[in-house]
Amino acid sequence: MKTRAVGTLLALLLAAACRKAGPPGVPPERVAEYLHAVIEADRATYAEQVVHRLQDVEKVLKASERFKEEKTLPLPSQMLRMGAKRAQETAPFRYALISEWAINKANLPRTDFEREGLAAVAKAPEKPYSRYDTTGGQRYFMALYADRAVSDACIECHNHHPESPRHDFQRGEVMGGVVIALPVE
Repeated sequence: MKTRAVGTLLALLLAAACRKAGPPGVPPERVAEYLHAVIEADRATYAEQVVHRLQDVEKVLKASERFKEEKTLPLPSQMLRMGAKRAQETAPFRYALISEWAINKANLPRTDFEREGLAAVAKAPEKPYSRYDTTGGQRYFMALYADRAVSDACIECHNHHPESPRHDFQRGEVMGGVVIALPVE
């Protein structure tokens, strides 16, 4: 919980710095890198230290899509989605997990930027895909980072889920992407 609070505070400070014009503002590319580092660390830590450990190693609690009804752990993708929703309540930026092979159809790419970004990070996962876009009169710096299979829990879930459009993921492989949208002035 302490890591999440630190991550959220860091994200809010970085977003505020991004909105300042000129020095000493932080360039939006750097802000997106920082946000992605926090999101990726939280996601990997939850997947490995909570879901994988409790479900696959110690076998004391499982993770499921219906975690509230079944009194289980939320899936790592659900944790990211809940965190994104909560951050959006107080922060001017947004982020989301998307994939061409999403089990939850809400996580499918919806925009040209997202489709182009997923194609780009599939070819060069070490490099984020980014550009500036204007939506609803607001200018955004958009960045899409590769989301890799970092945990056996993620791989097993996707490879064995009956609604998964793909069943052959391997550790380290790109499964989708994390999209970050930062408002800029």
